[in-house]
Amino acid sequence: MNASPYSRELDVARALALDAGRLILGYYRTGLTVDHKAGDEPVTRADREASDLILAGLARAFPDDVLISEEGPDDTRRLEPSRRVWYIDPLDGTRDFIHGRDGFAVMIGLVVDGRPRVGAVYQPTSTRLYLAATGAGATLVEAGVTRALACSTVSEAGSIRMVSSRSHRTDEVERVKTQLGVADELQIGSVGIKLGLIALGERDLYVNPGSRCKAWDTCAPEAILDAAGGRLTDLRGRPVRYDALELAHGGGLVATNGLLHAQVLARLAELFPTLA
Repeated sequence: MNASPYSRELDVARALALDAGRLILGYYRTGLTVDHKAGDEPVTRADREASDLILAGLARAFPDDVLISEEGPDDTRRLEPSRRVWYIDPLDGTRDFIHGRDGFAVMIGLVVDGRPRVGAVYQPTSTRLYLAATGAGATLVEAGVTRALACSTVSEAGSIRMVSSRSHRTDEVERVKTQLGVADELQIGSVGIKLGLIALGERDLYVNPGSRCKAWDTCAPEAILDAAGGRLTDLRGRPVRYDALELAHGGGLVATNGLLHAQVLARLAELFPTLA
């Protein structure tokens, strides 16, 4: 990676993602008890312990930063303009984890001045580690090999390779596929892995018409996608907000390789004309 003003932050996020991944793998396919929180979302001991590990590590390294984890309370100091805010999803894709599938990841991202600046997404079962920091580009570390990430050059809707959710699938996603003429679709749990695959050039598009995703679902992945040349917005093309009162992204999500973004948004506007 090139020099970055966030080199230390990236090093800390990387180490914590790897540590949390090892912790989570210790519980993988062990028949953990599954609890449910608001919205009927599943949560396990692995989620909570990984969250504690990451929060403790970030607090030691950056005691003045605001830390927001999916498994912890909100902190309204994140709304202050000058605040550095870490968004953490300690186990993104919990349903895949529970069912013994490999579509889960650890995600740690840093927002500065309202935009993601650092991202670490680690898929423990494949040992894929996606990393990015402003000024340093995006890389993938896998099996001890590091390589630069770059999105695909697909520019025609008919050639799109789509990645979508396995557990939150809706009729709207089928309508998106039809509208765009998509024939190639991969389903996987974690949002971080979805956007990582676009950054890697293996997929070209992810669309989530709903509003279930939160800031911790997109912060780290957006930093990586952006550094790889891709783009993430809501369904109207507006930037994803990390300084809004609500943590949920109410306008849906569209992630592309960048080249496809304008034409995908135009097609989606036809499909969802009443979306605010």
